[in-house]
Amino acid sequence: MSDREPPRRRVPGPARPARPGNQRRPGPGARPARRPAPPRPGAPRIIRLGSPRPRLRLVGLALALVMIAFVVRLLQVQAVDASTYAAKAERNRYVGYVLAAERGGITDRSGVALATSVDAYDITADPTMFTSKQLKVGDGPEQAAALLAPILGQDQETLITKLKAKGQYVMLARRQTPQVWKQIKDLRTALVAKGKTDPSTANVLSGVFAVSSSKRVYPNGDLAAGILGWVNDEGKGGGGVEQQLNGLLAGKDGKIRYAQSGGRQVPTAGSTETPAVPGADVELTIDRDIQWAAQNAITQQVKESAADRGYVIVQDARTGEVLAMANSPGFDPNDLSQANSAAMGNAALQDAYEPGSTAKVMSMAAVLEENAATPQTHVVVPNRLHRGDRLFKDDIDHPTWYLTLNGVLAKSSNIGTILATGQLGKTQAEANQVLSSYLRKFGIGAYTGLDFPGETKGILAPADKWSTSQQYTIPFGQGVSMNAMQAASVYSTIANGGVRVEPTLVRGTKGPDGRFEPAPKPKKTRVVSAKTAKTLAQMLESVVDDEEGTGTKARIPGYRVAGKTGTANRVDPATGKYHGYTSSFAGFAPADKPRITVYCAIQNATKGSYFGGQICGPVYKQVMEFALKSLQIPPTGAKAAKLPVTYRP
Repeated sequence: MSDREPPRRRVPGPARPARPGNQRRPGPGARPARRPAPPRPGAPRIIRLGSPRPRLRLVGLALALVMIAFVVRLLQVQAVDASTYAAKAERNRYVGYVLAAERGGITDRSGVALATSVDAYDITADPTMFTSKQLKVGDGPEQAAALLAPILGQDQETLITKLKAKGQYVMLARRQTPQVWKQIKDLRTALVAKGKTDPSTANVLSGVFAVSSSKRVYPNGDLAAGILGWVNDEGKGGGGVEQQLNGLLAGKDGKIRYAQSGGRQVPTAGSTETPAVPGADVELTIDRDIQWAAQNAITQQVKESAADRGYVIVQDARTGEVLAMANSPGFDPNDLSQANSAAMGNAALQDAYEPGSTAKVMSMAAVLEENAATPQTHVVVPNRLHRGDRLFKDDIDHPTWYLTLNGVLAKSSNIGTILATGQLGKTQAEANQVLSSYLRKFGIGAYTGLDFPGETKGILAPADKWSTSQQYTIPFGQGVSMNAMQAASVYSTIANGGVRVEPTLVRGTKGPDGRFEPAPKPKKTRVVSAKTAKTLAQMLESVVDDEEGTGTKARIPGYRVAGKTGTANRVDPATGKYHGYTSSFAGFAPADKPRITVYCAIQNATKGSYFGGQICGPVYKQVMEFALKSLQIPPTGAKAAKLPVTYRP
C-alpha cells in the first residue's frame, strides 16, 4: 500500500434555490431542469404567501399625501393667515370689562352723609354660553330670561334679545343689590343639583355672572334732594350736585383683561389690570338739621295752603354759605320710579317769578344811597296814583296815608314806593337807569354764582326797554323776575353791611389721598354803603315790630328781627297769564348784628290766606328760630330803633 492517504470525497451540501433574476439560461447540450416531484399522497400541502411590497407602497403613498395636506394647512395657518387666526384666538380667549370707580360721597358741613355708595353688582352674561350647542337645549335664552326677569325687574323679551346678542359680554342690569345676585346664584345652584338627578335639565344660568360695582344711596331719603340730584342708570349724575360735580365725584374707571375658558378665569394665564381711581368726596355748606327744619316747615305750609309749590333758603349772611335750600314738593332719589318729574329739579334756583314787595328793599336802598330821601322823609300816599297808562293802587283801599319813607316800607305801599323811586332822577327815564343799576348790583338778571344745573338768571330788561307800566311796577317787584336764591342774596347783602357775597353750596372736596381742598373764595361786591345797609336793617325791623307793619307773624321772642313781606301777581307757567299769587317773606336776624338770612316763597296758595305775611311769615319764624338755636346764636339784648311809620300832616 502506498504511504499517501487517498483523497477525500467532497460531500455535496444542501442545494440553494436559484434566484429568479440570476438564473442562467441553459446552454446548448445542457440537461433540462428537473421538475419538482409531485407531492406524495398524504403529505401536507404547502401554502406560500404573496409579496407584501405592493401594499406597503400603497400605504406609504397615502401617508405621504396626508402629511403633505397637513404641511400645506400648517403653512397656511402659520404663515399665510397667521395674523388673522392669532387675532381670532386672542378675541376668543381673552375677555375684559370695566372696573367701575367708587363714586365719592356727599356730606353736609359737619361730615354727615347725604349721599354715599354701597356695594352692588352689575349682572352680566356671556351670550356664547346660551347657544343650543353649549346648553344642549334649543330655548336656553328663553328659559334664562324667564328666571331672571322677575329678579331683575326687566321685561322678558328684552333679556332674551340681550342673551342672543353677538359677542361674549352683555350687560343685563347695573348696580343690583347683593340680595339680587344671591337670588341668581341660588337659582343656578338649584339647577346644578337638579341636573344631577335629571340629565335633561340644563343649567341655563351658567353664563350669568356678576361684576362688583356700587350703588348710590341717599340715607336721608328726600332730604335736600333738590340740591343733591340723583345718579342715573349709567352711573352719571342726572341732576343737582351729582350732575354739577360729576367729574369730581365719578373718579376714573379702571379695566381688567384676563384669559378665560368656559366663562371662567384661567388663573395661570395672567391678566392685565388698570385699577380704578375713586372719586372725590364733596362737602357742602348745607347743615343737615337746618335743612330738615326748612324742608319740614315749607312742606307743611304748602300742604295747608293747597299750593303748587314752595321754597325756603337759609344763608349765612356773612359768608354767603347756603345752610339750607328746601323745596316742596320734593322727591326721593332712592326711588325715582315714584318721583314726579315736575318736582325732580331744584325749583328754588330754576323757577323765575315776579317777587313782589320783597323787592322793595332794593328800591329803598337806591333811594337812601342816592340821598334822595331819608327814613323820616314824608310821603303822601293817595288811594290811587295815575302814572303812564295805568292807575296804581295798594293791596287794600285806604284813605290818604301820611307815611314816612320808613312807613312806606313797613306798610308795603306800592304807591309810596313809586313816588320815592321817582326821586332818583330828574326824569323818569333817568330814574329808571339809576334803579336798574342798583338791581343789577344786587345780582338781579344774572346767575348767582352757584353754577347749578338748570339755574335761571331771571328777567331784567335794560332800563331803556322798560315799558310804560314797567317803569312803575319794577320798583315794587312786578315786571321783573328772579329766583329764590337771588331774592335771599339781596337780604344777605343788606345784612352783611352792603357787601354782596356770592352764594356758595360747596365748602370743599377731599380726594382719594385724603387731602381736603377748600372751595375757591366767593366774589364780593360792594352794593351800598354800610350806613345805608344799617338804616335799611332798622327800617326792616319796623315791618316786623311795629303794629302797623305787615310782618308781625315773623316775630321771635328775645330777638330783633328784620324782614319784609311780599304778595305778587303770579304768571301761570302753563298759560303765560296772571293767575294766583306768589307769597313771600324775607329777612335776617339778629337785626342789629345779622348772622342768618331766611327767605320763603309759596306759589299759588289756594286755601286760606295768600298774603306773604300770613303764610310765609310763620315759616320764616319757625325756620329762623331753629337756625338761631342750632347755631347757638344769642340775642344781642339791644333795643330797636323804633323809626316812625306815620306823621301828622
